[in-house]
Amino acid sequence: MTKVSIKETQNPTILKFEFPDFITQNENYEFKNIDEAGASPLAQQLFYLPFVKTVYISGNFIAIERFSIVEWEDVKEAVAEQIEKFVNDGGIIIQQDENKAKKQPITVYGETTPNPSALKFVVSRMLTRTAVEFKNIDQTASSPLAKELFKFPYVKEIFIDENYISVTKYDINNWDEITLELRSFIKQFIENGGTVLEENFVQETLVEETKKTEDFDNLDITSQKIINILEEYVKPAVAADGGNIAFDSFDEENKVVKVILQGACSGCPSSTFTLKSGIESLLKTMLNDDTLIVEAANA
Repeated sequence: MTKVSIKETQNPTILKFEFPDFITQNENYEFKNIDEAGASPLAQQLFYLPFVKTVYISGNFIAIERFSIVEWEDVKEAVAEQIEKFVNDGGIIIQQDENKAKKQPITVYGETTPNPSALKFVVSRMLTRTAVEFKNIDQTASSPLAKELFKFPYVKEIFIDENYISVTKYDINNWDEITLELRSFIKQFIENGGTVLEENFVQETLVEETKKTEDFDNLDITSQKIINILEEYVKPAVAADGGNIAFDSFDEENKVVKVILQGACSGCPSSTFTLKSGIESLLKTMLNDDTLIVEAANA
């Protein structure tokens, strides 16, 4: 009998239901409604629940995003039981496509960022739900795509999040000389079934998310407030520019907040202005403390 474990995520609207074994092999699925979920009879059944907004299936888990009409505390056990009953009764989670050799057309386009050395390549489908940065080819064990991109001599750093790849280049080439080559390579790599991130990396991030939650609970109240402000007000804007920001530490005595800048934000000429005029001002206002100082730590 299959038993499902319920795991919280950093997003309070998303809950994970983990299986003891893998339920997909090197595949990630995202369904926004019942019509999109033709490949997953289980996802179709879950959409009959009025509070189900999105269903994600990857590795050994099903993640469900809820609408705000309910709280997970009130329904999570019932959802877990429904999933377990469906699977134990022989229900199909994902219908594997045996003719999977077919290309799945996607679109890829380039978007400028505030950092003139970084360009954001936006893909027409979700790539990952966990931001990951690669500073060199030796760090790319979890990403075959990043490994191949580093073989271009002008690629300096790579940042992957949600539905985009942010590439930072060396100064040896201008963007108008290399953008088409990079865009075409990314498009063909993904269309031909190339792996953006390995499944085992997804599993590692689940452990990391759990640890982050535990670490958060052990932080002082001010640090927790800072993290919540960064997550809600700063990260969405930074992500739109092809980057990411992460909390590093808070020194209560010296009132210094350290953050880590990733992707297009790392090394961006305007990052100092963003830190001081944007993030620092926001934290001072929301925490009612004019003595706060924000600094960038090394990623």
